[in-house]
Amino acid sequence: MVCDRCKMVVKQELEKLGLHPEKVALGEVSLKEEILSNEKQKEIDEALMAVGFERIDDRKARIIENMKKKIIQLIHHSERLNLKVNWSTLLADEAHYDYGYLSSLFSSMEGITLEQYIIHQKIERVKELLFYDELSLSEIADRLGYSSVAHLSGQFKKITGLTPSELKKSRNMDHERRPLDSI
Repeated sequence: MVCDRCKMVVKQELEKLGLHPEKVALGEVSLKEEILSNEKQKEIDEALMAVGFERIDDRKARIIENMKKKIIQLIHHSERLNLKVNWSTLLADEAHYDYGYLSSLFSSMEGITLEQYIIHQKIERVKELLFYDELSLSEIADRLGYSSVAHLSGQFKKITGLTPSELKKSRNMDHERRPLDSI
Protein backbone atom coordinates (compact mmCIF):
# COMPACT_ATOMS: atom_id res chain seq x y z
CA MET A 1 0.00 0.00 0.00
CA VAL A 2 1.54 3.25 -1.03
CA CYS A 3 -1.11 5.89 -0.38
CA ASP A 4 -3.88 6.89 2.02
CA ARG A 5 -6.54 5.74 -0.44
CA CYS A 6 -4.94 2.29 -0.54
CA LYS A 7 -4.97 2.08 3.25
CA MET A 8 -8.63 3.14 3.32
CA VAL A 9 -9.64 0.47 0.78
CA VAL A 10 -7.80 -2.27 2.68
CA LYS A 11 -9.42 -1.20 5.96
CA GLN A 12 -12.88 -1.22 4.37
CA GLU A 13 -12.35 -4.67 2.86
CA LEU A 14 -11.24 -6.09 6.21
CA GLU A 15 -14.22 -4.52 7.98
CA LYS A 16 -16.59 -6.03 5.37
CA LEU A 17 -15.21 -9.42 6.41
CA GLY A 18 -16.11 -8.70 10.05
CA LEU A 19 -12.52 -8.04 11.11
CA HIS A 20 -11.31 -5.21 13.30
CA PRO A 21 -8.21 -3.48 11.91
CA GLU A 22 -6.39 -1.58 14.65
CA LYS A 23 -3.65 -0.19 12.44
CA VAL A 24 -3.42 0.07 8.66
CA ALA A 25 -0.07 1.48 7.54
CA LEU A 26 2.08 1.27 4.44
CA GLY A 27 2.47 -2.47 3.82
CA GLU A 28 1.28 -3.49 7.27
CA VAL A 29 -2.02 -4.29 8.97
CA SER A 30 -2.63 -5.11 12.64
CA LEU A 31 -5.90 -6.78 13.51
CA LYS A 32 -7.65 -7.01 16.88
CA GLU A 33 -8.14 -10.71 16.09
CA GLU A 34 -4.99 -12.59 17.07
CA ILE A 35 -5.62 -15.90 15.30
CA LEU A 36 -7.29 -16.34 11.93
CA SER A 37 -8.48 -19.65 10.52
CA ASN A 38 -7.14 -20.81 7.17
CA GLU A 39 -10.62 -20.20 5.77
CA LYS A 40 -10.64 -16.57 7.02
CA GLN A 41 -7.14 -16.02 5.61
CA LYS A 42 -8.38 -17.28 2.25
CA GLU A 43 -11.35 -14.86 2.43
CA ILE A 44 -8.95 -12.01 3.16
CA ASP A 45 -6.72 -13.03 0.25
CA GLU A 46 -9.69 -13.13 -2.15
CA ALA A 47 -11.08 -9.77 -0.96
CA LEU A 48 -7.70 -8.06 -1.23
CA MET A 49 -6.97 -9.55 -4.66
CA ALA A 50 -10.33 -8.28 -5.91
CA VAL A 51 -9.18 -4.72 -5.19
CA GLY A 52 -5.62 -5.17 -6.45
CA PHE A 53 -3.72 -6.08 -3.27
CA GLU A 54 -2.27 -9.21 -1.81
CA ARG A 55 -1.43 -10.38 1.67
CA ILE A 56 2.25 -10.97 2.23
CA ASP A 57 2.80 -13.82 4.58
CA ASP A 58 6.27 -15.20 4.02
CA ARG A 59 9.53 -13.92 5.46
CA LYS A 60 11.32 -13.11 2.19
CA ALA A 61 8.33 -11.26 0.76
CA ARG A 62 8.07 -9.24 3.99
CA ILE A 63 11.75 -8.29 3.74
CA ILE A 64 11.20 -7.07 0.15
CA GLU A 65 8.03 -5.19 1.11
CA ASN A 66 9.80 -3.48 4.02
CA MET A 67 12.68 -2.40 1.77
CA LYS A 68 10.24 -0.97 -0.79
CA LYS A 69 8.34 0.80 1.98
CA LYS A 70 11.54 2.41 3.30
CA ILE A 71 12.64 3.51 -0.18
CA ILE A 72 9.22 4.97 -0.99
CA GLN A 73 9.03 6.71 2.37
CA LEU A 74 12.40 8.40 1.91
CA ILE A 75 11.96 9.34 -1.73
CA HIS A 76 8.28 10.29 -1.83
CA HIS A 77 7.41 11.31 1.70
CA SER A 78 10.50 13.16 2.91
CA GLU A 79 11.13 16.80 2.19
CA ARG A 80 14.78 16.21 1.45
CA LEU A 81 17.00 13.18 1.23
CA ASN A 82 20.23 13.27 3.13
CA LEU A 83 22.74 13.92 0.37
CA LYS A 84 24.99 11.33 1.92
CA VAL A 85 22.40 8.54 1.87
CA ASN A 86 24.19 5.26 1.41
CA TRP A 87 21.32 3.03 0.35
CA SER A 88 23.23 -0.20 0.92
CA THR A 89 24.09 0.69 4.52
CA LEU A 90 20.67 2.16 5.26
CA LEU A 91 18.74 -0.86 3.96
CA ALA A 92 21.10 -3.40 5.51
CA ASP A 93 20.85 -1.69 8.90
CA GLU A 94 17.07 -1.42 8.64
CA ALA A 95 16.57 -5.08 7.67
CA HIS A 96 19.41 -6.49 9.81
CA TYR A 97 20.76 -8.46 6.86
CA ASP A 98 23.87 -8.19 4.72
CA TYR A 99 23.30 -5.92 1.73
CA GLY A 100 24.58 -8.57 -0.70
CA TYR A 101 21.85 -10.93 0.49
CA LEU A 102 19.18 -8.20 0.28
CA SER A 103 20.26 -7.16 -3.20
CA SER A 104 20.28 -10.74 -4.46
CA LEU A 105 16.91 -11.50 -2.83
CA PHE A 106 15.35 -8.35 -4.31
CA SER A 107 16.62 -9.11 -7.82
CA SER A 108 15.45 -12.71 -7.73
CA MET A 109 11.97 -11.84 -6.48
CA GLU A 110 11.32 -8.55 -8.32
CA GLY A 111 13.11 -9.05 -11.63
CA ILE A 112 15.08 -5.79 -11.37
CA THR A 113 18.00 -4.79 -9.21
CA LEU A 114 17.53 -2.85 -6.01
CA GLU A 115 19.54 0.01 -7.52
CA GLN A 116 17.23 0.12 -10.56
CA TYR A 117 14.20 0.18 -8.27
CA ILE A 118 15.62 3.14 -6.35
CA ILE A 119 16.38 4.99 -9.59
CA HIS A 120 12.86 4.34 -10.92
CA GLN A 121 11.34 5.64 -7.69
CA LYS A 122 13.49 8.78 -7.89
CA ILE A 123 12.45 9.36 -11.51
CA GLU A 124 8.77 9.06 -10.58
CA ARG A 125 9.35 11.64 -7.84
CA VAL A 126 11.09 13.92 -10.35
CA LYS A 127 8.04 13.64 -12.65
CA GLU A 128 5.76 14.55 -9.76
CA LEU A 129 7.88 17.56 -8.78
CA LEU A 130 8.09 18.71 -12.42
CA PHE A 131 4.32 18.41 -12.74
CA TYR A 132 3.72 20.73 -9.78
CA ASP A 133 6.26 23.18 -11.21
CA GLU A 134 7.22 24.61 -7.82
CA LEU A 135 10.93 23.76 -7.91
CA SER A 136 13.69 24.32 -10.41
CA LEU A 137 15.51 21.33 -11.84
CA SER A 138 18.54 22.16 -9.70
CA GLU A 139 16.35 22.24 -6.55
CA ILE A 140 14.84 18.88 -7.52
CA ALA A 141 18.31 17.40 -8.08
CA ASP A 142 19.42 18.69 -4.69
CA ARG A 143 16.26 17.46 -2.93
CA LEU A 144 16.65 13.94 -4.33
CA GLY A 145 20.36 13.68 -3.59
CA TYR A 146 21.71 13.88 -7.15
CA SER A 147 25.27 15.14 -7.49
CA SER A 148 24.26 17.47 -10.34
CA VAL A 149 21.45 18.42 -12.70
CA ALA A 150 23.39 16.65 -15.46
CA HIS A 151 23.35 13.39 -13.47
CA LEU A 152 19.60 13.69 -12.85
CA SER A 153 18.94 14.58 -16.51
CA GLY A 154 21.01 11.65 -17.74
CA GLN A 155 19.17 9.13 -15.57
CA PHE A 156 15.83 10.71 -16.43
CA LYS A 157 16.45 10.49 -20.17
CA LYS A 158 17.68 6.91 -19.88
CA ILE A 159 14.47 5.86 -18.10
CA THR A 160 11.85 8.01 -19.85
CA GLY A 161 13.44 8.74 -23.23
CA LEU A 162 13.00 12.48 -22.62
CA THR A 163 14.95 15.09 -20.75
CA PRO A 164 13.19 16.67 -17.76
CA SER A 165 12.88 19.91 -19.74
CA GLU A 166 11.26 18.12 -22.69
CA LEU A 167 8.78 16.41 -20.41
CA LYS A 168 7.99 19.66 -18.62
CA LYS A 169 7.40 21.42 -21.94
CA SER A 170 5.16 18.64 -23.23
CA ARG A 171 2.91 18.94 -20.16
CA ASN A 172 1.88 15.36 -20.86
CA MET A 173 3.26 14.14 -17.56
CA ASP A 174 0.14 12.36 -16.35
CA HIS A 175 0.47 9.99 -19.28
CA GLU A 176 4.08 9.31 -18.36
CA ARG A 177 3.67 8.90 -14.58
CA ARG A 178 3.29 5.43 -13.10
CA PRO A 179 1.68 4.31 -9.84
CA LEU A 180 4.35 3.66 -7.19
CA ASP A 181 3.29 0.08 -6.64
CA SER A 182 3.75 -0.78 -10.32
CA ILE A 183 7.43 0.16 -10.37
